[in-house]
Amino acid sequence: MKKRGKFTIPTKYIIAILSFICIAFITLCVINENFSRPIKEAAATVIVPIQKGMNYVGGWFADKADTLKEINDLQEENERLKKENDELKSENVILSQQQNELERLRELYKLDDIYSDYPKVAARVIGKETSNWFTVFTIDKGSNDGLEVDMNVIADGGLVGRITYVGKNYAKVTSIINDGSNVSAKFATTSDICIVSGDLKLMNEGIIRVSNININANINEGDMLLTSYISDKYVPGILIGYVTGVEDDANRLTKSGYVMPVVDFAHLEEVLVITQLKEEID
Repeated sequence: MKKRGKFTIPTKYIIAILSFICIAFITLCVINENFSRPIKEAAATVIVPIQKGMNYVGGWFADKADTLKEINDLQEENERLKKENDELKSENVILSQQQNELERLRELYKLDDIYSDYPKVAARVIGKETSNWFTVFTIDKGSNDGLEVDMNVIADGGLVGRITYVGKNYAKVTSIINDGSNVSAKFATTSDICIVSGDLKLMNEGIIRVSNININANINEGDMLLTSYISDKYVPGILIGYVTGVEDDANRLTKSGYVMPVVDFAHLEEVLVITQLKEEID
């Protein structure tokens, strides 16, 4: 007995039937709008929520993309502003340094004018010993520039010290505040002679010692002290500082006191070297 084969519809017939149905629906929708309305509403019920959801998701992604772009733009702008700010700070520092240097050079020019009787050469301080004070320091001029040992050094309107060593392109200066320094000085008001001695301990109070003042000298606080003609190392007439106090010594023959140097020995950057030795003046 033969088995009955399964009934199958050829694919081409299925396609033809479906095509016919679609054409029929399209035709009915064109002829009768009422027929298409339920289909449209059914499609809208399914498609509209999906479309809204897709629009929402698309809008959310668009907003996030815009936000990220704005953040990126802000970060780039912030980096640019930081760079400009750093450049402005750097320029401001350079301008401040140039202004300070200009002011110092102006002061040196004034000082050069005050002591115009002496030939001078400007020099820059390039090093100092490990101390808060410029007791011994190095300048950037030497024998190649005509400098010699014992030439006087001035700054800030007054006496700094003298050269104690000379190299070809540098020199060392020992200042008057150094413990071993002694300067023969005179009072501007009375011409009385005295000795100004360096004292680093006293310099912490902004003063150094003055001694060997004649007991009868009429000295008052604030009187100017200048280098004297009898000094063997220092040219005469250079301002040293101002008297801050005088008292009688125990021997009742002399007085002693203190002098506030006119030079700022905590901050020295440029100086003038008097290129005429004391012995050449005598």
